[in-house]
Amino acid sequence: MCWNKSLFAKAFGWLVLLLVLNPGLGVGLAGQPTNTGLDGHLVALPAPDTRGTLPLETTLSKRRSIRRYQDSALTLPEISQLLWAAQGITSKRGFRTAPSAGALYPLELYVAAGQVEGLGVGIFQYLPQKHALQSIETGDQRAALARAALGQQPVKLAPAVFIFAAVPGRTAAKYGRRSLRYVLQEVGHAAQNLCLQAVALELGSVAIGAFSDEDVARILKLKDDEIPLYLVPVGRVK
Repeated sequence: MCWNKSLFAKAFGWLVLLLVLNPGLGVGLAGQPTNTGLDGHLVALPAPDTRGTLPLETTLSKRRSIRRYQDSALTLPEISQLLWAAQGITSKRGFRTAPSAGALYPLELYVAAGQVEGLGVGIFQYLPQKHALQSIETGDQRAALARAALGQQPVKLAPAVFIFAAVPGRTAAKYGRRSLRYVLQEVGHAAQNLCLQAVALELGSVAIGAFSDEDVARILKLKDDEIPLYLVPVGRVK
């Protein structure tokens, strides 16, 4: 990933120090809205399919980084399935589709929708406990995200872009200096889930780590204790 590693390391070091001195700082509840948005309205999502028809081995063999997409919309059930695969709740105890150190769930998942049937254009935050989306920002933000991602066209052209962010303080409060690696491991688990689910839906995806942290954070209106980690454009294979 092409982050400013020195800046990221320094910022994370300061975060750990602050958490040692103030254990409650920045420890929000995982899966609760971290943004209020312009209107904050909720969009209920269709229930996910937990059975599927494509064997895991097939999805693994077919997964590739796909950067070209058809000029056609995704559906709300497809968006629902992709979100659930990445961060959906799979037990009464609140466990999710991807492992998390200490079940602290530092990840937050957003989708920049441009062409999604049944969903407005804008940025939405996924709320796993409700299996719903909360409106964060109206208007098509894909071009702005593409500029933030050094002009990478898949971000602009995909009908939807999934954005993984994290609140590291949730993990650092318990694991201190080791928490950074746990957060990064977790986003890898979740992003791979999303990419494999895309294959199962006959969609293409690509994981992108080269972007301006500051610009993506501004577009998503992230709070100071939340950092962007991954962009994953998804669309129909061209």
